[in-house]
Amino acid sequence: RKHPANRAEPQPASDGEARYEGKILILDDQAENRDLLSRYIEQLGLEAFACASAEQAYAVLEQQNIDLILLDLVMPEVSGQQVLSRLKNSSLWRAIPVIVISGLADQEQVIHCIEAGADDYLQKPFNRVLLQARLAAGLNRKRWVDTERHLTRELEKSQRFIKNTFGRYLSSEIVSNLLDKPDGLNMGGELQTVTILMADIRGFTTISEQLSPQSVVKLLNTYLGAMAEIIMAHGGIVDEFIGDAILALFGAPVTSAKDRDNAIRCALAMQEAMPEVNQRNREQGLPEIEMGIGVNTGEVVAGNIGSTKRAKYGVVGHAVNLTSRIEDQTRPGEILVADSTLVDLELALQLGRKLDLQPKGVSERVQVCQVIALAEDAAAQKAMDEGDQQAAALDSMKNPGNHTNKQPGNHAGKHSDNHPGNKGASA
Repeated sequence: RKHPANRAEPQPASDGEARYEGKILILDDQAENRDLLSRYIEQLGLEAFACASAEQAYAVLEQQNIDLILLDLVMPEVSGQQVLSRLKNSSLWRAIPVIVISGLADQEQVIHCIEAGADDYLQKPFNRVLLQARLAAGLNRKRWVDTERHLTRELEKSQRFIKNTFGRYLSSEIVSNLLDKPDGLNMGGELQTVTILMADIRGFTTISEQLSPQSVVKLLNTYLGAMAEIIMAHGGIVDEFIGDAILALFGAPVTSAKDRDNAIRCALAMQEAMPEVNQRNREQGLPEIEMGIGVNTGEVVAGNIGSTKRAKYGVVGHAVNLTSRIEDQTRPGEILVADSTLVDLELALQLGRKLDLQPKGVSERVQVCQVIALAEDAAAQKAMDEGDQQAAALDSMKNPGNHTNKQPGNHAGKHSDNHPGNKGASA
């Protein structure tokens, strides 16, 4: 079959009469009408499919790509109006032009059919010139519908390719934002309040010096892959990977009232995932790693940054630099959050040490606080620890000889006070 753009165009014939391309379905219970219409249609260079009943017509429609239907209104068993209703309710057939065939006595039914979706009507007895004009108009409408569908499919195919390809490098939110907005690829940006999360591996330079390049890449892929999944699961976007560092955004390009809360939950989930990451590292013969996370909220310019030939979606501004300075102050396994994020937070948190920072290159002092856990999780863990201690004390009373091996302070579920990430946890 030829491309839709080439169909329904009149082709010059040797006898001077215009000829067309396309498939016409004729549904009429009168054999003489079917034969007459078939001859007219074939003389125009069109392919005719004559049917005496609705069931035959449906079978042809399922097997052939029909371009236009000539439909008789008055038929036994199934009327033309019933056939028209089924055609227009079908997602596959509703775009096929329908020309109603009727006698003078059927004008009221013709009007009902036009209102129900028929494109035109042809009065009996047939006029050859009028039939040709009706067919040409109907086929042209079908040609434009086919062209539109073809372009829509190509556009959807292109968008799927873009999302599948660039979704590996950009978040799905950014890709969708660029595709949905006609000016999404224009250079420039807009001022937005975002919550920024930055994380990196503590001592990564030393670790990388002790590994082969292939092992470094394997370690980074395990770590970055796990963290990226967590960030996107909490409504954030991974804006950039810089070596072992992660820059994540909450509030750009899509803003939510829970951006701050989502960022804190995300940071806690990232730290909770580190034992699993290290388990995978051990299985691959790689060293264990620890991560520090800094979180800050502020105004940035978010948009497409670069040149007309090469650009990326990103954020720039003082808040980004400040987040990097905060993250630099973290200890292994620690989360430091600026007051700018904590001030409007809805979450109840268990907090640790507080710092009054004077970051390099920043004129004002910055107040940050260690976030240890959600308050509800900390309360549940405390109740569990107290229950374990009571059980251990009861067991030591029943079995005095074994109590020396069961010190509550050495319980596996309780953090060591000497761990750098837990200093000040009681504050």
